[in-house]
Amino acid sequence: MRNHAQQDDDAEINMTPMLDVVFIMLIFFIVTAVFVKESGFEVVKPNAETARFEKAVSILIAVSEDGKIWVNREDIKLEAVRTAVEKMHSENPKGAVSIQADTNADAVLVMKVYDAVRDADIKRIIIGTEVK
Repeated sequence: MRNHAQQDDDAEINMTPMLDVVFIMLIFFIVTAVFVKESGFEVVKPNAETARFEKAVSILIAVSEDGKIWVNREDIKLEAVRTAVEKMHSENPKGAVSIQADTNADAVLVMKVYDAVRDADIKRIIIGTEVK
């Protein structure tokens, strides 16, 4: 009788090490996951012959054909672009800024956005295009 009770105690499986491994894997996947950033709306980008892929983009700016400016999914005014970019760039100084202008967007407005980003002392500014 005593031998049978001792076997029941030995048959238990300790789940603690397995849960530790699962939590460590979960943390690993969260930290290493690539987060897809979107500008806030769909932009029809112009075609380019020499386009190349840039993956170190931390700030997305979109300019729509109706003159709206979106910075990381927030609709902002032209006067606030520099401040918003400076704030976001201080959080991730290694990332680049990508300006995605609609094909029918006002070129003057796109250049004003570019100037505001440049005035925020950003060195890497990318104009988003489609590969032809």
